[in-house]
Amino acid sequence: MSIVERLRAAGCVFAEDEAALLEEAATGPEHLEELVTQRVNGLPLEHAVGWAVFCGQRIVVTKGVFVPRHRTELLVDLAVGLKPGVVVDLCCGSGAVGAVLRHRLPAATVYAADIDPVAVACARKNLTNVFEGDLFDALPTHLRGRIDVVVANVPYVPTDDIAFMPVEARDYEARMALDGGADGLEVLRRVAGQATTWLRPGGHLLSETSERQAPAALAAFTAAGLTAKLVTSEDANAVVGSR
Repeated sequence: MSIVERLRAAGCVFAEDEAALLEEAATGPEHLEELVTQRVNGLPLEHAVGWAVFCGQRIVVTKGVFVPRHRTELLVDLAVGLKPGVVVDLCCGSGAVGAVLRHRLPAATVYAADIDPVAVACARKNLTNVFEGDLFDALPTHLRGRIDVVVANVPYVPTDDIAFMPVEARDYEARMALDGGADGLEVLRRVAGQATTWLRPGGHLLSETSERQAPAALAAFTAAGLTAKLVTSEDANAVVGSR
C-alpha cells in the first residue's frame, strides 16, 4: 500500500498533500516510515513535520504543543488594527500569535508567556521575550499598567468535552492547552480578572471563544471591569475588552 493510500485509509482528507510534506520532512526511508506510521496513528501533521502555517508564516511546532488554528487569525487581525506599542501573547503555546504580530507590527515590542515549559521552549524558536509562568505572573513587573494589547488564546474546552475532541488534539496536544474547566471559562475569568492591573488605560484584552460560550465570556469581561464586545467572523468569535 502506498503512503497516500495509507494516509487516506486513516482518514486524511488531503492525503496527497500530506504525503508530499512527510516526504519533504523525512531524513531518509526509515524516518519517513516512522513519520507515516505516527501520522496514521493520529499524530498531527504539524507535529510530524515540525511546523504549521499561521497567517501565512511558517511557525515551528514541536510535539505536545498546541497546533495554531486558522480561526485564531481573527485575534491577530484585531490586534494589528489596534496598532499597539506593547503587546503580549498570553497562553502563547507555540508563540504563533506573537511571531506574526512581531512581523506585522515591527515598531511594537512583543512579549509572550505560557505555563507549559514544553510550549515555552517551542515558542522561543519562533520569537524572543518568551516567559514561563502562570498567566500574568510570568511577565516582567515593569509591564504592569503599560500593556496596550493582551491577546489571550486561553484554553476554553469544557473538561467533559475533551473526550469528544479529534484524536489529534485529545491525545497529542497538552491537556492544559485545551482544558478550560467545568464550563470552559475558568482560565478566561482569571485572565479578565487580572487584566485591568496590567493593561494601560485604554488598553485591550482579546480572547477567542465559542459561539455557545460568548454570552458568559462577555459577562466575565464586564464583571472584571472591562467594556466588552463580541467580534465575529465566518468561523471565529472573539471577545474584546477595553480598560
